[in-house]
Amino acid sequence: MNILYLVFGENRHNHAQAYFSICSFLSQTEDFDRIYMMTDAPDFYKKLENKVQILPISQEQLSDWQGEYQFFWRAKIKAIEYVCGLHPDESVLYLDTDTFLFGDIKQLKKALQNPVMHLKEGDLSTLKSKTEKLMWQQTGNQSFGGITINHAMWNAGVVGIPANKGLSITQLALSICDDMLKKDVTRRLIEQFALSVALFETGKLSPVSKYIGHYWSNKEEWNAEIQKLVADSFLKNNSLEDDIQTIGKFNFKKIAIHKRVPNTQRRLRKLIKKWFPSEDKGFV
Repeated sequence: MNILYLVFGENRHNHAQAYFSICSFLSQTEDFDRIYMMTDAPDFYKKLENKVQILPISQEQLSDWQGEYQFFWRAKIKAIEYVCGLHPDESVLYLDTDTFLFGDIKQLKKALQNPVMHLKEGDLSTLKSKTEKLMWQQTGNQSFGGITINHAMWNAGVVGIPANKGLSITQLALSICDDMLKKDVTRRLIEQFALSVALFETGKLSPVSKYIGHYWSNKEEWNAEIQKLVADSFLKNNSLEDDIQTIGKFNFKKIAIHKRVPNTQRRLRKLIKKWFPSEDKGFV
């Protein structure tokens, strides 16, 4: 199995998340498994360099992968395509940084005999957010990449490509993505939906949420816990093997992976910061 992460920018939370996720997988991977980190910040991963293959990527390459319409997340499909090209006869598992392995990796590998994504969010025609409703209006029962759209939206925090199907799946996803960009479909979820359609059309698509956690809706609490782990590791001068053992034994159930924060609460927080800005400051 080939595992892929794609991390850009200087947001330390994202890189710490990636380290945590990688260690959760290293606690169960075998010698013949590979982990790839594709990033514009390779120096952040020196501690992992004996366990992870670091693939530095430039802004020029990233821009090229964003394509004619300069859609940032098109690069995600291109990164998956790249690793599939390196190992066409093996499975490839793409992971967002805000993920971790808590289930049995052997069962996960069995699931990867078919296409997988994190979980099914629902048929696009029935989803309720403004973006999804608009996307359905723009794509429903129309052809993109040669496929008539009447599909479900799947969560793309995990994208699993079975052996021997990588290039055909990614090329179909790119075709759907580019066609939607050309026809000016609302951009926010295009790469996610393009992958959902391409994987569904290429095999029996199934969820892997019972093996992999994805805390996209509760990053604040997970970031705090991960920062604590990283700080403890530094202060105790832990080795990578120490961190792998610690994270492998972590109680993944103690923090919720899903947390709904009402929009009213978010708006009130912004208003309070605007109305009552911090003014009492002191400097050395």
